[in-house]
Amino acid sequence: MLTHIDLAYTAAGAFVSFLVGLTGVGGGSLMAPILIVLLGVPPAMAVGTDLWFAAITKTVGGATHHKLNSVNWKVVRQLTLGSVPAAILTLLWLWLFEGGSLDAKPLMRLLGAALLLTSLMMLLKPRIQPALVRIGSQMGSSMRSHQRLVITCGAAVIGAMVALTSVGAGALVAVLLATVYPLRLGTKTIVGTDIVHAVPLTLVAGMGHSILGNVDGWMLASLLLGSIPGIVVGSLVSGKVKEDYVRYALAAMLVVSSLKMLTS
Repeated sequence: MLTHIDLAYTAAGAFVSFLVGLTGVGGGSLMAPILIVLLGVPPAMAVGTDLWFAAITKTVGGATHHKLNSVNWKVVRQLTLGSVPAAILTLLWLWLFEGGSLDAKPLMRLLGAALLLTSLMMLLKPRIQPALVRIGSQMGSSMRSHQRLVITCGAAVIGAMVALTSVGAGALVAVLLATVYPLRLGTKTIVGTDIVHAVPLTLVAGMGHSILGNVDGWMLASLLLGSIPGIVVGSLVSGKVKEDYVRYALAAMLVVSSLKMLTS
């Protein structure tokens, strides 16, 4: 059994999970480019396996946030109402019209664009948060009357993107929540709600990619073997490292990876 474990994947799982434990971000966004760019995994296989990796690791994180009472379940339902059906429809489209996956070149382009968007949102979110709060307070009830529709439609777009690329379930949803609910949800609740919502989305998308033949079970096992110690160590040192520096470094890695994919 151990002969099937690839230590390169285990190291990748430990590294990505360490960053997740350290900052709360970076899981799906960083794993896919590491698998594709550094380890040479075919894009479709990297996306499908990454979705299962995200589903399993975020289940653990979501359970922790539930115990801490930092999850808004009403908002989770609103997000899921848009994202999961969109992911299912996207997977059906892949099955019916694309033979189970996009060709490598267009998938690389799409993944590169998703990574670039995610990295920009990671960098801009702390800077635009005060402006979002001001806008939300000024719009008042007129904004609140459209919040559910905006959340569901925004989640649908993200759900389709996640099903295609495995990227967006974390950083993009966090920005969506901060934009639509700048006053209602605190930072801790946004993080918890974001992680819990990602569980059904990545699980459904991962199951779909399993059916389409885009998941490598031993690769997933190797990744998960490194993820447990990685996230524990990251969580332990999270208060000792300045998060902004890590966020900037992570965003820079995503930009470099996205540009490589867009130009390959």
